[in-house]
Amino acid sequence: MELQIQDIHKSYGDHHVLRGLSLNVSSGQALGLLGRNGAGKTTLIRIIMNVFPADSGQILLDGKPFLRTAKTIGYLPEEKGLYADISLIRQLVYLGMLRGLTHDEAVQSSDYWLDRLSMTGYREQNLETLSKGNQQKIQLIAALLTNPEIVILDEPFSGLDPVNVMMMREIVSDIVKEGRIVMLSGHQMPFIEQVCQNIAILDEGVIDLAGDLAKIKQTYPRNTIEIRLEEEGHRVPADRTAEILRNLMATKGILFEEVAVQNGGRVLVTLEEAGERGHLLDALAGSDLSVERFLVVEPTLEDIFLKKTGYTREDLAADERASQENLAEAALLKKRRGGLFGRRKRGA
Repeated sequence: MELQIQDIHKSYGDHHVLRGLSLNVSSGQALGLLGRNGAGKTTLIRIIMNVFPADSGQILLDGKPFLRTAKTIGYLPEEKGLYADISLIRQLVYLGMLRGLTHDEAVQSSDYWLDRLSMTGYREQNLETLSKGNQQKIQLIAALLTNPEIVILDEPFSGLDPVNVMMMREIVSDIVKEGRIVMLSGHQMPFIEQVCQNIAILDEGVIDLAGDLAKIKQTYPRNTIEIRLEEEGHRVPADRTAEILRNLMATKGILFEEVAVQNGGRVLVTLEEAGERGHLLDALAGSDLSVERFLVVEPTLEDIFLKKTGYTREDLAADERASQENLAEAALLKKRRGGLFGRRKRGA
């Protein structure tokens, strides 16, 4: 199957959100949909979901007009929408029936996914008793109940611990192998990189970069190196290693962009050009330093995104904080109203 998004335009007054956006999404390969806040990701997803129409353009499935039904698309939204004080099985069955399943089919599908995500023991519990990560798993189950052809996951890794991240990756991998069309959107690029074969980066309402991630990586220079130093048989601490390398490169006239210390103590040197690698290696060899590791690092999805958009890592962190703050405000408003993801109004 192939979902074909052709020349989509969408404006709100004088604000043009999507400007002739075109993108193909094929089954058998997950696609990561990326972009800074305001790039148009949510608008595109809502048009695919038929929440509102595009101003112009069309969406096709295998060359024919895409007829959306409740069973066709499974959607895990960034902003969650389940009742806090209803048992999991009751509301999952209810949602399944709303989307066209019989009662028995909804029960069977709910129990299958509860077991698949190690949630059977919570079957009769209310959502409000669960951790944020387990609530996210229930939201995923709600998206997959009808065995949809197209699955759209917005921030699927939010709130998950490492074990559940691994489980989520396995599930996404399984549904991709089943021949479904899968799109993921989110800020947590390391997770998206592990799951998605293809990416599409949106910027100001158009696709700025799209294609096979492995092939895209081959077009980017290998100018980042992981370096580890030793001294008297012991590893030199990361901060001191970074300082030593900065001083060495400044002294030798080696052009570099940054020396970064990552979580876990990795020291990464980003050179201005890949050709500076040889100069750095010569400088290290001619010094009194003992080099334990000199490893050319493949560019990450985050590296590619930053270079393509001009964003910084600080900008990415600010975007994620803003998204979390918006979600928190929306959840608080729902609770005050007694609506979705809050408590039901009395008598409801």
